Amino acid sequence: MPAETIHRRAEAALAAYRDAQGFVFRLLRIPDDVAMLHRWFTQERAAFWLMQDKSVDEVRQAYQRMMESGHATAYIGLHEGRPAFLAECYDPAHDRIRRFYEVRAGDLGMHVFVGPSEVRIPGFTRAVFHALMRFMFAHLGARRIVVEPDATNHRIHALNRSAGFVYDRDVVFTEKIASLAFCTRRDFEQATAATLEEIHP
Repeated sequence: MPAETIHRRAEAALAAYRDAQGFVFRLLRIPDDVAMLHRWFTQERAAFWLMQDKSVDEVRQAYQRMMESGHATAYIGLHEGRPAFLAECYDPAHDRIRRFYEVRAGDLGMHVFVGPSEVRIPGFTRAVFHALMRFMFAHLGARRIVVEPDATNHRIHALNRSAGFVYDRDVVFTEKIASLAFCTRRDFEQATAATLEEIHP
């Protein structure tokens, strides 16, 4: 699918999307967002993102390739009008992960990076994660979401499980051992039902 078509679909989804917890998504803007991403990625907390040694131009090139690929799109998530996180959504049929499992129609891969904040908000990362998944299921046509985090990233594993991800097995990438996991919309809704009841009693 041409990148222009991917982005038209994304823009249509964004126009229709209103998150109950106040998150807003927009497409990544190049070059406008690149310096901010570089600042985020070079911090110690970004070790699992594997871009700490990249220059501003290398970050720009990486995301330019992504946005032109036709099978992946990056978003900036805003909270109270400020950039708060980066989300990447991609078609696993065009990604290296396809070598490790049988891709189904409606599968959609994702990565998320929550940016630094001056004020710590309890539960914020989980709220971001769940907002992204709601967006993918409701507006990007995902039937099942696929993730492949570093096997040693225990914080993201806890987050994944809180959202209903079922772990399959570890697979070997060039730069890491990745844990392959899947989450259907039903898995997600069942796992987060209690959270939603707390928000909307």
